[in-house]
Amino acid sequence: MSETHFGYQTVDESQKATRVRGVFDSVASRYDVMNDLMSMGLHRAWKAYTVAVADLREGQSVLDIAAGTGDLARAFAKRVGAKGTVVHSDINEAMLRRGRDRLLDEGLVLPTLICDAEKLPFASNRFDLVSVAFGLRNMTHKDAALAEMNRVLKPGGRLLVLEFSKVAGPLSKAYDWYSFKILPRIGSLVAGDAESYRYLAESIRMHPGQAELKAMMKIAGFGHVDVHNLSAGVVALHVGIKC
Repeated sequence: MSETHFGYQTVDESQKATRVRGVFDSVASRYDVMNDLMSMGLHRAWKAYTVAVADLREGQSVLDIAAGTGDLARAFAKRVGAKGTVVHSDINEAMLRRGRDRLLDEGLVLPTLICDAEKLPFASNRFDLVSVAFGLRNMTHKDAALAEMNRVLKPGGRLLVLEFSKVAGPLSKAYDWYSFKILPRIGSLVAGDAESYRYLAESIRMHPGQAELKAMMKIAGFGHVDVHNLSAGVVALHVGIKC
């Protein structure tokens, strides 16, 4: 039996995807409100920075993985224009439906599909850009997912991984206090779910730090990887270029 982490718990690999799905089924309806509250609005700046680094041009093709409620997909679609393509994908149906509905409300009709990042249903060398924001840490086999992202990129294409990372040392105690004492309380009050946000805090601690994730991306086939620390390392944007 192979085991993996679900927050601080050790579970069978076959159980993780189901348990992660349960977390996001629970929080989907309040996901956007909670993002604003728990990041004090900073998630908008982190995503805006990611869109700026993406530097997309009209007509390009993008795969947005773990796209959820569609913040990045919306911004990317505006930049690639009518001649471009942005695929809005997520493994969680509740999150994907919420994102699709938001996009439709804004007049955006994007290809939307339930998609496992570890087994992407696309041809090799298909996309100019692949993005995954706050989703990689929830994947059971991160190495397999990164290899798949590399496979579907065109040569010279880029992967953008926006994810919680290892905060700067002087802030670690305050960040831990907020994560484990305050965040679950906000989750309980606003979303009626303290446990899902306790898992969020734990999953961040179990996720590879900046240097380790950079090394994993290189092993997956990215010839060059830049790391952009945001908010003192609370979040990091890893940018990998396919050879």
